[in-house]
Amino acid sequence: MTDGRRRVRVVPKGPILVEGPVDVQRPDGSVLHCDRFQVAVCACGFSATPPLCDASHRRRRPRKPTGTAEAADGD
Repeated sequence: MTDGRRRVRVVPKGPILVEGPVDVQRPDGSVLHCDRFQVAVCACGFSATPPLCDASHRRRRPRKPTGTAEAADGD
């Protein structure tokens, strides 16, 4: 891409992939400089290394629908 644009890809049930290098601004205003060719930004909120993805979305158990017997037994 020669026009300066970055490609961003949203992975279903996964991270947001951003073509790098890129600077990511955290909620506190600090900036994380990422020199990698691709950066994975957490979209699930469970990463131990926010705002970057650490694949925590893979370890999460799927939620059971509310109102089912399995959900009612405290699981």
